Amino acid sequence: MDFAARKTLRAGIALGSNLGDRTANLCSARDLLLKIRSGHHEHEQAPIYCSVPMNCPEGSPDFFNTVVEITFSGSPFQLLKETKAIEDRLGRPPDTPPNSPRIIDLDILYLGEHIIDSRELIIPHPRIIQRRFVLQPLADIRPSMCLPGHGVSIREHLEALNPAEDQLSLVKTDW
Repeated sequence: MDFAARKTLRAGIALGSNLGDRTANLCSARDLLLKIRSGHHEHEQAPIYCSVPMNCPEGSPDFFNTVVEITFSGSPFQLLKETKAIEDRLGRPPDTPPNSPRIIDLDILYLGEHIIDSRELIIPHPRIIQRRFVLQPLADIRPSMCLPGHGVSIREHLEALNPAEDQLSLVKTDW
């Protein structure tokens, strides 16, 4: 492993759930993410918001969404492997159609200053700046952060969204 892969970096991960006990699913995913973090560094977690499903089959339940930030000292592909293992452990079938209802969904938003564009992984997440259900919780914990390759803060991306679209409702602040 090269030095860059061993360096401890901040990793932002979006969590979503729209099946079963959504809050419990998010808590379980967060707890498993804390087990893969590097060292005993504090983590950040945003409030949980409720959002309507986007591009999902008709009748899909509403999502609970949040963002958790941990420290991670592995490579981006190691983090992808770990997040996929958490999804598997929590009961997400591996080959579900895109946008189908799911117990848990984990998306890597960023890992330090990495910029990756491969078939398996794109970092920063390619649709982060279009999704209020990601930008709002991320702005709650990192409002002034600029994603790698972006010259605009998370708060500014959030403010640029149409306020009439994709409204969220706060579900839980402390979880």
